[in-house]
Amino acid sequence: MDASVYAGKVAIVTGGASGIGAALAKEMARAGAQVVLADRQVDLAEQVASSIRAGGGRAKAVELDVRSLPAVSAVVEAAIAQYGTLDYLFNNAGIGVGGEMDAYEARDWDDVFDVNLRGVAYGIQAAYPRMIAQGSGHIVNTASMAGLVAAPGDGSYTATKHAVVGLSKSLRIEARRHGVRVSVLCPGVIRTPILTGGKFGRINIPGLSEEATLAMWAKLRPMDVDVFARKAARAVAKNEAIIVFPRWWKALWYLERVSPALSARLWESMFQRMRADVEAAGGRPKARAPVSAETKGPRSAGLPS
Repeated sequence: MDASVYAGKVAIVTGGASGIGAALAKEMARAGAQVVLADRQVDLAEQVASSIRAGGGRAKAVELDVRSLPAVSAVVEAAIAQYGTLDYLFNNAGIGVGGEMDAYEARDWDDVFDVNLRGVAYGIQAAYPRMIAQGSGHIVNTASMAGLVAAPGDGSYTATKHAVVGLSKSLRIEARRHGVRVSVLCPGVIRTPILTGGKFGRINIPGLSEEATLAMWAKLRPMDVDVFARKAARAVAKNEAIIVFPRWWKALWYLERVSPALSARLWESMFQRMRADVEAAGGRPKARAPVSAETKGPRSAGLPS
């Protein structure tokens, strides 16, 4: 990667404590950027920032819950006040809830929507006007291949990632006249903690062990997260609109576009194999939660508990 693209730039990475966020932060710092790692797991984010500084990079960790617009705005304003600009915003924080939708509870929708979609929207709300004012900047939203194709067994995640792809495509067109760039990352399977639920997500399949879950993901050849970050950073530097790695996943995206019916049959076949693997590994379908007055009514205001 041409380090001059990122040298001296300022980047905020949400979800920077682990996974893709931590790898992106390290890659940006190696290329000469000042990186702000923003995460609910601030102690873990500080460990990543410390390792970056120990290697000669520039990094700072801050606590951030992307479900709060005031909190996101405060992080953006603080970075601009300290460094004078904001060149990159990586809207990367995300969680997943694995399991079939017939067993979802309200919180399975709410938790994922609040982080994966509201968190991205709040990042844009906070940073985009400042980038417009300075006439430059690059917003990079992390979606997923689940934002381009069907991903049965991950309904709430798939819904949010489709939304993030659509949002990013629309914003890219709007932002061009302001000198602001927009890209969306659509990783395939990457070796990160989200594969087993991560800190704030979960797999709603009783009896399915972490080892069995990882064994199933292994069939899809997970890419090393540092390799992904390196390739993604190169693609962002080129201002690519939709960034897909590993590249072989592009074949599934192409199939979805040229023959949605054939794509649906493929994913149905994959889903049936996945269910068989889950049962063979001892996983049991989660019982549907009873409908209560609380789940029937509108959501209460404020952050999810």
